[in-house]
Amino acid sequence: MQQGAKHYEEDVLCLGFVGYQANASAHGTEVRLLLKPWLLLTVWLALVLGSLGWNLHQAYSARAEMAMRTAQSFFDQVVLARRWNAQHGGVYVPVTEQTQPNPYLKVPDRDIRVSDELTLTKINPAFMTRQLGEIAAATNGVHFHITSLKPIRPDNRPELWERQALQRFEQGAQEVGEFVGSRDHPMYRYMAPLITEQPCLDCHEQDGYRLGDVRGGISVTLPRVATVPLVSLLVSHLVIGLVGAWLILLSTRLMQRSHNRLRQQAVLDTLTSIPNRRFFIENLVDEFRRGRRQRTPLSLIICDIDNFKSYNDTFGHPAGDRCLQAVAQTLSDGLKRGGDFCARYGGEEFVVVLPDTPLANAAQVAEDLREAVAGLGMRHPGSDFDCVTISMGVATDDPCYPDHEALIRQADEALYQAKALGRNRVEVRQCENPEPAVDAGMAYQV
Repeated sequence: MQQGAKHYEEDVLCLGFVGYQANASAHGTEVRLLLKPWLLLTVWLALVLGSLGWNLHQAYSARAEMAMRTAQSFFDQVVLARRWNAQHGGVYVPVTEQTQPNPYLKVPDRDIRVSDELTLTKINPAFMTRQLGEIAAATNGVHFHITSLKPIRPDNRPELWERQALQRFEQGAQEVGEFVGSRDHPMYRYMAPLITEQPCLDCHEQDGYRLGDVRGGISVTLPRVATVPLVSLLVSHLVIGLVGAWLILLSTRLMQRSHNRLRQQAVLDTLTSIPNRRFFIENLVDEFRRGRRQRTPLSLIICDIDNFKSYNDTFGHPAGDRCLQAVAQTLSDGLKRGGDFCARYGGEEFVVVLPDTPLANAAQVAEDLREAVAGLGMRHPGSDFDCVTISMGVATDDPCYPDHEALIRQADEALYQAKALGRNRVEVRQCENPEPAVDAGMAYQV
């Protein structure tokens, strides 16, 4: 009975460990959820989509900045040429079929007749801007347009978008730029104000303009701008997303296999490859609860190899290990139902759990297992039977048992009764001292 008390103390410790495992299960569940493939795939998809959105934003921003800087450069060059022209009071050029005198330039020295073959006409900044725009349009398609809310020349009347830009300039805006056209053929139009400078007053002071006033503006239309590599970005991110998803699924599968392998190692006895003591205690608690809820009998068999120390001393520990493996395999093979299982209890002891099995049937199963082990015919000089045998104690849950520990105690006492009566036998144990039954569903929550 001293040995039985030792088993009882060990089971109490194991039950405490089961309780710890149950309390920690919430954290373990959270960790496992973090390793779910769908969660990892969702995070990866969010990262890929975020990268795609960021790259598209950067591409569109870079295109807009490049277009604006290009248009600004054209505008600045035109303004620089206009300033040079204004500082010289206009420039005289020969009158040709393409360059006729400007009828809107009201100055006394607009035209100078040099000879019968040569007449010069003055080109003011506005006229020069129009000619530069015509040359640019014919050369690279860039279109310049000088305009004003109060144009002198009818052709300089602003378009709707130019009028809106001019109104914004009068309210303090410095420049306006926007993309127009289709996605396949985008264009960019830009406009900035023309500010009245000192040389401009020679011609425009009579129109009421003062130094620093907005006289109008010059619009620049770029017919061709860089397109955003939308297709390449989509394809590249699609490839990255698929490769990443494949790697996530592959790594998750490998991690799951490793997890299953570690979990199997945690509940299997490394020597005999059958469930270990931890597995037994956890599942016995579950089966005990289920049996109490469903009012079905739960039987337990505790087995011990007879005179195993003598066997080890005679043949050595390697032979003893092989003996344990053979007995474990025989016990496992002798269980025919899916819910039944055997486990290594410790040392040379094994347990067999038989759900939904009454005591008489459990005793018969134990007898069959005993005969099967003896039938192995493993020689054992230290045994009274000259071969390896086992003793077995059988007990079945009863309402008089307050908990599963009482069931273990009863089976353990039956085992030592079998040992005391000569070994190589099966003994059963029934409840003799009824104890108040406890609601298993309330009492054994761990």
